[in-house]
Amino acid sequence: MTAKYFSYSDGGARGNPGPAAIGVLICDEKGTAIFEQGETIGDNTNNVAEYQAVIKALQTAEDLGAHEIVHHMDSELVTKQLRGEYRLKAEHLRPFFLKVKELEKKFKKITYIHVPREHPQMRRADRQVNRALDEAGF
Repeated sequence: MTAKYFSYSDGGARGNPGPAAIGVLICDEKGTAIFEQGETIGDNTNNVAEYQAVIKALQTAEDLGAHEIVHHMDSELVTKQLRGEYRLKAEHLRPFFLKVKELEKKFKKITYIHVPREHPQMRRADRQVNRALDEAGF
């Protein structure tokens, strides 16, 4: 049986760069949340945080036994870079981009979807970002 999961990730920084955090939500095919977490990642830019959130989502999905991932995020830039629609121009993002590409090899299929930040599951991932930053005193 193939495990198909739906993941949602968000990253943000208070200041850009500034204190940053990531939020990840993973749901099964029925839409039930099976993982939801936020964590701080030090001082970073918004785009670094977005990439680190994707990395966390893919690592967690692999740990949960996923074979197929439909990954959602509100960063149009990162979505289009990962789909090959935009070139990666910012060299400081290259290590994160390459890490995602390495993680992709662990899945039979992965799809990246850009969704608005108002999407209900994206709001949950965003809440995890803000909770982590608030709890860290930022």
